[in-house]
Amino acid sequence: MPFKRKRSPLILTAEERKDLTELQASRSAPHGKVVRASILLDYADGRAIHAIARTVGKSRPTVERCVDKALAGGVKMALSDLPRKGCPGRITTEDRVWVANVACKKPFELGYAQEVWTFSLLAAHICKHAAQEGHPALARATKSMVHDILEHAEIKPHKFNYYLERRDPEFDVKMAQVLAVYKEVAVAREQEAQGASGRAWAVISYDEKPGMQALDHTAPDLPPVTGKHETWGRDYEYVRKGTLTLLAGIDLHDGRVIGLVRERHRSQEFTEFLAEVNQAYPADWKIRIILDNHSAHISKETMKWLKEHANRFEFTFTPKHGSWLNIVETFFSKMTRSFLRYVRVKSKEELKQRIEQWLRQVNEDPVVFHWSYKIDEAQV
Repeated sequence: MPFKRKRSPLILTAEERKDLTELQASRSAPHGKVVRASILLDYADGRAIHAIARTVGKSRPTVERCVDKALAGGVKMALSDLPRKGCPGRITTEDRVWVANVACKKPFELGYAQEVWTFSLLAAHICKHAAQEGHPALARATKSMVHDILEHAEIKPHKFNYYLERRDPEFDVKMAQVLAVYKEVAVAREQEAQGASGRAWAVISYDEKPGMQALDHTAPDLPPVTGKHETWGRDYEYVRKGTLTLLAGIDLHDGRVIGLVRERHRSQEFTEFLAEVNQAYPADWKIRIILDNHSAHISKETMKWLKEHANRFEFTFTPKHGSWLNIVETFFSKMTRSFLRYVRVKSKEELKQRIEQWLRQVNEDPVVFHWSYKIDEAQV
């Protein structure tokens, strides 16, 4: 007489079978879930309980419990452990609040040399002071316990998240002025795309990039070798040959870059840059420059030079701590990542030549930068 199963059959949907099959073949899932997936698939395929137990290497009651859970509550319930009663919690809400309050103070405020907590240091401090602060349950606190408490409180005292404080009382006004210029440039580009002409002004986003290091090799670079070395090889040591500064402005209409490479960025170098810009545009054009509040931009020397070229330039200043509003910062970021990151040179003069060559390459196929943040709110 053929074997007759007493339990109900387990009927799997196509999606459940697919998930169980993937889980059964997984090499990263918990072993217990992999075994339960195998049990459920075998049972759904009609195999007997004792045969399944032999296959997965588990006892018959273990297989029966897994199958019964699937029949009673579904596949997801069978794959997970049911909640258990456990022992009463020893750590109270007051204990957790105290740990969070300690974590929100800097270690040096409590007599340590460190600026921020590590879990080891915080756990040691908790253990040392728990009893006298009225939290004896924490007297043997471990790193994992402290981590769990802080994770539940959504606090990460071992990390910093940087922000930029607004120190300019006229920040919003100055930002609106900068955005208005960007909006005007966008409108002008749209009109020119439709065939309009007659523009007699230009807008330049300007800033300096100081501290570009001229670094030299101490050993030659090693080229990639097929089958052996995928990347270039470079010795960790280098020799510093000095630093240079790039004074650069981007024409926001066509993306062309005007740049000067100098050793410093004083009023003398800034007025030299203005002279370059002055030569680059027709004499009857108005040149509007977006720039920050560097002292060289408003010095006596600069003001004297501007008076000698009256009605030619118009400055729009970004707010203090608002250099991110200047589009040229995007260009400098791209330059750092794509060009300066791996440059090695024999001298500052060679670095100057390489930078000037790179600027020429950029101007062969210039990229027009578009500003989008709050641009729709700007009023021209």
